[in-house]
Amino acid sequence: MQLLELTPAEVAFLTSPPVAHDDSLSRCVTRKLALTLTARLRLPIQVVADAAGAPADVPATPVWRPDATLATLWLTRRLGGQRVVGAAPFVPHTLIRTLDAVLAESWLDTAARTTLPAAMAWHITAHSTRATLAVQLPHTAIEMTRWARGVIRHG
Repeated sequence: MQLLELTPAEVAFLTSPPVAHDDSLSRCVTRKLALTLTARLRLPIQVVADAAGAPADVPATPVWRPDATLATLWLTRRLGGQRVVGAAPFVPHTLIRTLDAVLAESWLDTAARTTLPAAMAWHITAHSTRATLAVQLPHTAIEMTRWARGVIRHG
């Protein structure tokens, strides 16, 4: 099997400098989300952190809440489409795995110098498409670290 050449966005992601030590988890995840989604979707993506609502319950592992627009954008672009039309009836597993990897890497990069928020949220813009994304996080840093190491190990 022959490997495809990396796109300029993928090369930029892979050659970007490591996260500065004073970055918070939210800033780190926001930055990595923008870079990863831009590379994977081959489309300029803007990601802006938003205020996250208080979760009703505390999950044992992170729980992602992408809206239907983001799921549709992901499916359309990953399957080679150009125009985002309609709404996906489900959230693709590949999107969740990608989001897990971004969060796990960000947590392991910043865990020693940041506190674990209960939740985080973002507004995502790609040309005229606007989507939202949120994640609920575990209660303790120990649970989060255990989960992140598992994601990296098995990813």
